[in-house]
Amino acid sequence: MIDWWREAPRDARRALIAAALGWMLDAFDVMLYALVLVPLMADLGIDKAMGGQLGSLALLSAAGGGMLFGVVADRYGRTRALMGSILLYSIFTALCGLAQSALQLAVFRVGLGLGMGGEWASGATLVSETWPSKHRGKALGLMQSSWAIGYAAAYLASWLVMPVWGWRGVFLIGVLPALFTLWVRRYVKEPEIWSASRQRPTIRRSRVRLIFARAWRTQTLALTFMNACTMFAWWGFNLWIPAYLMLPRAESGVGLDPNAVLRLGLVMQAGMWFGYVTFGFFADALGRRRTYVGYLLAAALFMFLYTTTDAPLLLLVLGPFVAFFGTGHFSGFGAVSAEIYPTDIRGTAQGFTYNIGRVASALAPTLVGSLAQTRGFGVAFLLAAGAFGLAAISWVWIPETQGKELEMTTDVVR
Repeated sequence: MIDWWREAPRDARRALIAAALGWMLDAFDVMLYALVLVPLMADLGIDKAMGGQLGSLALLSAAGGGMLFGVVADRYGRTRALMGSILLYSIFTALCGLAQSALQLAVFRVGLGLGMGGEWASGATLVSETWPSKHRGKALGLMQSSWAIGYAAAYLASWLVMPVWGWRGVFLIGVLPALFTLWVRRYVKEPEIWSASRQRPTIRRSRVRLIFARAWRTQTLALTFMNACTMFAWWGFNLWIPAYLMLPRAESGVGLDPNAVLRLGLVMQAGMWFGYVTFGFFADALGRRRTYVGYLLAAALFMFLYTTTDAPLLLLVLGPFVAFFGTGHFSGFGAVSAEIYPTDIRGTAQGFTYNIGRVASALAPTLVGSLAQTRGFGVAFLLAAGAFGLAAISWVWIPETQGKELEMTTDVVR
């Protein structure tokens, strides 16, 4: 079961550890907002719609961060981009704890979003380029699974810190990931394929324009649309789940106490982690397309079922399945996008296709919050289920890339 890990060289394992920890800490910082949303809204005097808009703002800036750090990763290196993104989201998460108004919080959420978007673009590229094709899906699945661990850690940190120091204290502990960059700087090397590409002639054309060249235009559009749909579904559902579980039934919530919310949250994170990890094994064995479509259709079904009940026992049973299928598919995106594009534009392409989807998905927290205000959470969450169905259709235009070796460059790039 772990032979695939042992087969990889030490530098590849370190790269995976760095990207996984960076992604875990990213999730930790991002989830803190959802967990403190109810007391934060009361303290700063904002309603559900504004709470959703602040969540959308971070996603919107993450799109810019993903594209920015994708280009940085192609020009200056994967590890430099990784360290910069971690520092950015750590510092601005802590600053959120100092906000005295909705405007100040909005500014800090923008900074957090830039780092959040940049971390995935640099980390996924780093792992893709250091692991062999036969194990790439499993490696990226393990990297992606750390998101669930970060979410679970955020639940625990919030549960421990908020009763003592309030929601501001929860945000302030978000600066801790900044210390991780010291380890990355010392022990993680740039991928050999990227270093070799630096010896070749410099690209004179815009990297963003190149990913829309004839060779990749269709794939770029399809990947971006698919990720926009999955991001819309994921953020529209997950950002509001803690509030949905905590708010009273009179406000369309479930009315659970903090301990019950913690139990449900941890069970969902367990399902999420298994979904991430198993996706990589299925994708390496059965192919990217078949595994992806299966997960997306199952996510749509289980999320629909989740919206039909507010019974705590059923939510406990359905939660892990929603998390397993509704998040596990993200493990495959790094492998598919890495296998489609050459090294010279890989970071740019992964940053663009993954994070530009956040522009569309940025509507999700606002739209779900507004619908929850007027029609209830059940109706609002149905939008997320439908978005997963649309994402599955995108695979008509995305090629199967299982077993494909990474390309360094092509004549189209030069």
